[in-house]
Amino acid sequence: MSFFKNFSLDKIKSGLSKTRNKIVQSISETLTGKAQIDENTLEQIEEILITSDIGVDTAGMIIENVRKALKSEKDRSADNVLNLIKTELYQILPDSNNKILLSSKPYIILVVGVNGVGKTTSIGKLAYNYKNLGYRVIVGAADTFRAAANEQIEIWAKRAGVEIINSEKGTDPSSVAFETIKKAVEENYDVVLIDTAGRLHNKTNLMNELSKIKKVIKKFSESAPNETLLVLDGTTGQNALVQAMEFSKVTDLTGLILTKLDGTAKGGVVFQICSKLKIPIRYIGIGEGIEDLQEFDKESFISALFETKEG
Repeated sequence: MSFFKNFSLDKIKSGLSKTRNKIVQSISETLTGKAQIDENTLEQIEEILITSDIGVDTAGMIIENVRKALKSEKDRSADNVLNLIKTELYQILPDSNNKILLSSKPYIILVVGVNGVGKTTSIGKLAYNYKNLGYRVIVGAADTFRAAANEQIEIWAKRAGVEIINSEKGTDPSSVAFETIKKAVEENYDVVLIDTAGRLHNKTNLMNELSKIKKVIKKFSESAPNETLLVLDGTTGQNALVQAMEFSKVTDLTGLILTKLDGTAKGGVVFQICSKLKIPIRYIGIGEGIEDLQEFDKESFISALFETKEG
């Protein structure tokens, strides 16, 4: 079951069309007309997987497992090979656990990510979804490094219809986080979303800033932040994986948001990230609208890749 009310399999299918064409359609075309699948065909499929940003190691693992499966069964038809690849892709993805219970009040979510990945819009869309569930939501604009960041997040907070604690450029981000959570506690808010600056190029500053914010948050609750979500741009492919690896060095990540999947054929990076890192993908962005942030669900994701029409 989906937690958020806006879940739409049709939207996910539409948003993943470029990735589906790159992976599934390309593999299907490679298999078309082949009565039996030989080693050359498997190598062609491996190349398709690699160029879809699934990655060399992950693609190699998939093809090796398909190769082993074909040795132990008689059916080497194109349909069976496609089904074997589908099974391998499915098994790479972590089991879905979307029903996140708001285990404390306020439930504090820290959102991190480099500039330009869709961090601000993701916060706005998360705020909208939580408000849609009947929760009182407040946003803390703690990305005080860029003046434009505050303006952008204020626009999204208004669209979502939620409260925001804003600040001037150069304000101590931890003080913004403090004021936001203080207001949330005093006025009985359910969910707190804290934006942060995306300065990965200076990891020392980033680590110090996040450390200060976390110290402030823990004054209210030792178990907080309840979630730390990293936002990644799906169009950057391999760079998204690199960013995830770098951020995981400076903070404990509980989940990922992968944005802009509707604008890229590089959605295969989802499989590479899941294969390389033990961080669950929580949400995917498949459009610019406020309802276009969708919960990540492995069954729905695989269905959207391999099925173009509702059955």
